[in-house]
Amino acid sequence: DLERIPGGSGGGSAAAVASFEAPLAIGTDTGGSIRQPAAVTGTVGVKPTYGAVSRYGLVALASSLDQAGPCARTVMDAALLHAAIAGHDPRDSTSIDAPVPDVVAAARRADVRGLRVGLVKELSGEGYQAGVEQRFREAVEVLEHLGAEVVEVSCPSFDYALAAYYLILPSEASS
Repeated sequence: DLERIPGGSGGGSAAAVASFEAPLAIGTDTGGSIRQPAAVTGTVGVKPTYGAVSRYGLVALASSLDQAGPCARTVMDAALLHAAIAGHDPRDSTSIDAPVPDVVAAARRADVRGLRVGLVKELSGEGYQAGVEQRFREAVEVLEHLGAEVVEVSCPSFDYALAAYYLILPSEASS
């Protein structure tokens, strides 16, 4: 849709994958810039755990928030790309020197019986479009139907996340 934008700094990556200009892409994410464009373009975007993927060569907007991550057409493709780019990099002091979790095996998992899925209480309620909230509830019902255990979890500090983000990002960007 040439009348819309894919959004975020990872928008070009998501648009290239969605338009079949590239089979895979790497985007950058500070506060949603891989995930939001992926959602808008119908692709899969992942912001890896901080330090799981090297940021060597990236120009960070806010160093403690920025991460590079995969954008792909399928969860499996995103997992395969993540497996290829993850791991310790001695050129990046924020890179984690630990074994890389087997995200490919997790993506291959067809049976979700026994999988525990946490729904964060503080991320529900007002502020979501009705259609988005409805699709989310439908996805939760599918997981439950397939045998996943869905539990509510509480992360009360999430109430401060947006305020913290708006303090950290401009402070680091201006430094």
